[in-house]
Amino acid sequence: MASLPWWGARAAAPAPAFTPTWDSLVDGYRTPDWFRDAKFGIWAHWGAQCQPEMGDWYARRIYIQGNWQYDHHVKTYGHPTKFGFMEIQNLWKAENWNPDALLDLYVKAGAKYFVAMANHHDNLDAYNSKYHGWNTMRVGPKKDIIGIWEKAARARGLRFGVSNHGAHAWHWFQSAYGYDPEGPHAGQRYDAYHLTEADGRGTWWEGLDPQELYTGRNIVMPDGFKTIRAVEAWHEHNTFYWDEKPPLQNPAFTRQWFLRCRDLIDSYRPDLVYMDNHGLPLGQVGLDITAHYYNANMAWHGGKLEAVVNAKVLPTEWRPGVVEDVERGFRENIEPLPWQTCTCLGDWHYTRSLFDNHEYKPASTIIHRLCDIVSKNGNLLLSVPMRGDGGIDADERKILEDIAAWMARNGEAIYGTRPWRTFGEGPTRVGSGMFSEGTSKPLTPEDIRFTTKGGALYAIALGWPRDGVLRIQTLAEDSALAPGTIERVEALGSAESLPFERSRRGLEVRLPEGLAGSIAIVLKIHGNGLV
Repeated sequence: MASLPWWGARAAAPAPAFTPTWDSLVDGYRTPDWFRDAKFGIWAHWGAQCQPEMGDWYARRIYIQGNWQYDHHVKTYGHPTKFGFMEIQNLWKAENWNPDALLDLYVKAGAKYFVAMANHHDNLDAYNSKYHGWNTMRVGPKKDIIGIWEKAARARGLRFGVSNHGAHAWHWFQSAYGYDPEGPHAGQRYDAYHLTEADGRGTWWEGLDPQELYTGRNIVMPDGFKTIRAVEAWHEHNTFYWDEKPPLQNPAFTRQWFLRCRDLIDSYRPDLVYMDNHGLPLGQVGLDITAHYYNANMAWHGGKLEAVVNAKVLPTEWRPGVVEDVERGFRENIEPLPWQTCTCLGDWHYTRSLFDNHEYKPASTIIHRLCDIVSKNGNLLLSVPMRGDGGIDADERKILEDIAAWMARNGEAIYGTRPWRTFGEGPTRVGSGMFSEGTSKPLTPEDIRFTTKGGALYAIALGWPRDGVLRIQTLAEDSALAPGTIERVEALGSAESLPFERSRRGLEVRLPEGLAGSIAIVLKIHGNGLV
């Protein structure tokens, strides 16, 4: 049994099922059926960086002169020597947030699990945090965001998850300790560099220490830079990296991260914990928190493990110990272990211009990607960007309604299914790995994906074929993958048997005209020896 972690012993208890080692996680973990059956989740990647409606990484980039978000911040709010990101956090009020209405819409759209962001790299906890004063009970909304989401999600029968992005704050947020190299404020340090708890007397943040929010002087930009280009290069090489090692010069940050994450897990008992990390965060501490979560989850469920931990960019030997997440990416083939893609209708944090210019991913793209992912043993976690006030816009609502209409008819081919002998066929090659969605071409009606459930084979055509006849080469009469007989073919949503012809060229099915123009068409195929 591994030794107790360095933050202190606890009362004697039965030997845990998991110890904080990769060997223990890999040997003992199995992905729970609820996750494998759910297939589709929706994510509220919502925090204070949504308040300006200017997209991702706003809290970091307002401190880098020359960045367009810096320019917006100075023009809209003031210079970051005086008005830094802690002030934006307090401007975030969530005044139009209606979690019940949003979750009703997400359930209608077909989500079976819901994930809420507990903190981001800006280091604000969106819950009643016992170990971090910078939380949404004291700052901004003055609400227990996670607690409210959790109750509303469970009331609708959804599995509930939380996402934790805070392990990178110690380097990501170091731009707040810098300065402008050019212009009227050249050489003047930003707010993080000089603010202390004593400066808060008589202000909205009285009793809070800005150094705990900004994480302290871990990697401070040196004096002497005179050009914007030099500052950008310095940050690129010194504070912008995805290192999962703990900051050796700041052990207090690592200790606090563990305590905050354990508090989050123990207080809200999530079914899923998404770690925005390559592997697990902060070295050994990531293993410590994962083992704690698995053991706690088993205690909550009478010895049955129902927990999911998401992590990214895992070596093959670690993948059995957690569920790998592929950010904005895909897999080329069926994976032997369950996995997840996370993607977003737009940017992770709300960007007003995407709505103004109608540039979100359409429902067709989301459905096609869902079908591809599910056929390869994966799940899709979809982020629907929320405005700072807590609402979503009209374009996002329309996309969700279109997804809902498709899922209402065709969800049978998604939920509770497992991969077939091959994921599918068609001319479009899908990229593989993190951020591969940007290089993947749109799927077409000639691209077909397969799933199975209850003895039936589902063939999903990703669009309407030009002549209304669906041709599936994989199901040819001499196919090694489908050696059995085909007895009946029907389109989901109708019990009517469709005419078909099976030959050495494939299976040909004339589709009902009423399905013309559908995002994707699902055939349910019955026979002997097909699955």
